[in-house]
Amino acid sequence: MDISKMRKDYKMETLREGDVKADPLDQFRLWFEEALKAEVPEPNAMTLATCSANAKPSARIVLLKGVIESGFIFFTNYDSRKGIEIASNPLASLVFLWHELERQVRVDGAIEKISREESASYFYSRPFQSQVSALVSPQSKVIQGKDALEQLHAEKTALYSNNTVPFPENWGGYLVKPEVIEFWQGRSSRFHDRICYKREFGNWKIERLAP
Repeated sequence: MDISKMRKDYKMETLREGDVKADPLDQFRLWFEEALKAEVPEPNAMTLATCSANAKPSARIVLLKGVIESGFIFFTNYDSRKGIEIASNPLASLVFLWHELERQVRVDGAIEKISREESASYFYSRPFQSQVSALVSPQSKVIQGKDALEQLHAEKTALYSNNTVPFPENWGGYLVKPEVIEFWQGRSSRFHDRICYKREFGNWKIERLAP
């Protein structure tokens, strides 16, 4: 296979400065609704990039679980690799890719934990087995095979089948507070449309970027 010859010409939509909303969170909600209507598989799947204290980057896919006025919310284990990196370097980037609409959205900003109460509220809205999984998994740590972890999961499932699963101390939500949000619309001949919002003195400045 010659990967260098793989290409697709994008022709679905255009994106102009006059087309977008003044607030990028409103523009994101609009595009997200359109992704839902287009039946994009898991439109809330996003790449989360973090960086260690010594500037070593890492990235993975996580699921967006909320969009509020101040930013984007997701949940994870605080002792995971991403949690450790966030603790030492509280900056992050997000990328959403919606192939079916020939669109992507990039977000750069500071990241912080949400309140314990908000995290607990979401935790107890999750399916029972997902609660148990969060409780027993030492996420990102080396384990000696899967059998022991599955056994522990089975034990905790039996233990809490008629009781409340204890809310893990090392699990909860993060809020990514955007400073830059870029909306990318694929265009023909790689002449893509890129509209970028930058926060300046509390307001959003809208600029067009070269493709």
